Amino acid sequence: MEMERPEPLRVLIANESPDRLDALQRVVENLGHDVIARELKVEDVATLTAQTKPDVALVALGQSTEHALRLIASIVQEAACPVIAVLEVEDAEFIKQAARRGVFAYIADGEAEELEGALDIVLRRFADFHNLEGAFGRRAVAERAKGILMERHRIDEQQAFELLRAQARTTGSKVVDVAEAIVAGHQLLPARVAPDREPELSDE
Repeated sequence: MEMERPEPLRVLIANESPDRLDALQRVVENLGHDVIARELKVEDVATLTAQTKPDVALVALGQSTEHALRLIASIVQEAACPVIAVLEVEDAEFIKQAARRGVFAYIADGEAEELEGALDIVLRRFADFHNLEGAFGRRAVAERAKGILMERHRIDEQQAFELLRAQARTTGSKVVDVAEAIVAGHQLLPARVAPDREPELSDE
């Protein structure tokens, strides 16, 4: 039975050589993922990463070790996405330096078929991680929305969830979308007013 493939990832690729980028792009697209951006220059890669918001970036090691390390550092510092280093051969020193700069993983396979197989494994693992991270994020948003509803309406957790679900059905939306709207907008709502207290009697 064939294993179900994860959803396509949006991939940024970076290297100092256009030919190396072309080869890497073919491999990524053959695996069913989308190359949404490619970059050669260190000074431009952080801005491009921030603008395109890829799921993952692939930085291939070319002639210059320093160039590849600077590409990795620029993307990681932007904190836009994890970086996977792609090497033609094992390079312990480069791997150590890349790890210090926050690389997510690395691949060291020179032949095209071996590279494709190794990259497929790493991207599958990252896609699983990415989807799991998204699931935890969605759950956290739903929990925050329930807390807001519980405080505003003085209801319990189950009633808050039923409100979320009912609104989602009414509007034809997903529960997480309704939850995100509540979390995003609750700070604009007035604070809940405490019940009026009995006026204190004056001794005068």
